[in-house]
Amino acid sequence: MDSGSYELPAQRTPLADAAETGLKIVVVGGFGVGKTTLVHSVSEIRPLNTEEVMTQAGVGVDETDGVDAKTTTTVAFDFGRISLNERIVLYLFGAPGQERFWFLWDRLFSGTLGAVVLVDTRRMDDSWYAIDRLEHHGTPFVVAVNRFDDDLAHPLDEIRQALALPEHIPMIDCDARVRRSSKNVLITLVDHLRTMAIARETTP
Repeated sequence: MDSGSYELPAQRTPLADAAETGLKIVVVGGFGVGKTTLVHSVSEIRPLNTEEVMTQAGVGVDETDGVDAKTTTTVAFDFGRISLNERIVLYLFGAPGQERFWFLWDRLFSGTLGAVVLVDTRRMDDSWYAIDRLEHHGTPFVVAVNRFDDDLAHPLDEIRQALALPEHIPMIDCDARVRRSSKNVLITLVDHLRTMAIARETTP
């Protein structure tokens, strides 16, 4: 999925004076899965990104099967911001997808309230490391299946089974290029976090 094809909002929105809750959210997943695209499509501000042109240095190191047309890669992180309402603001950090940059993930997870694991069904194995690290840190997450144009449309229950994902972890379809779809992913995550918080409060 070309990160240059995402849908932009009609205008950039300044942060509301009433905003009182800022939540750090990390978007993780394999190389070329659409993390940069998601952050860019939904951000109210001009996103910060650290994409660089892929060079010969990555040949033989980076696994590009299924994303042969990709010419750039994130080398640190993407950053964006979205207000879900007047009071709740999400600060989005898109993690680098290439294996040689995975050492940065643990630092990005510091202070993170929740995460989105973006999945490409053509490269399902790339999702394992992200899920493993989030579980290691005890970070709540949801799984969003980014439906590419040539996706074989595996049903969600089949993907859940392939990832050995428990039923209580939300999984939804999305198109990271579309702002409304990306925002729905984030709303799903916030709802999941709220449900977990209520469960903790009501547990004796």
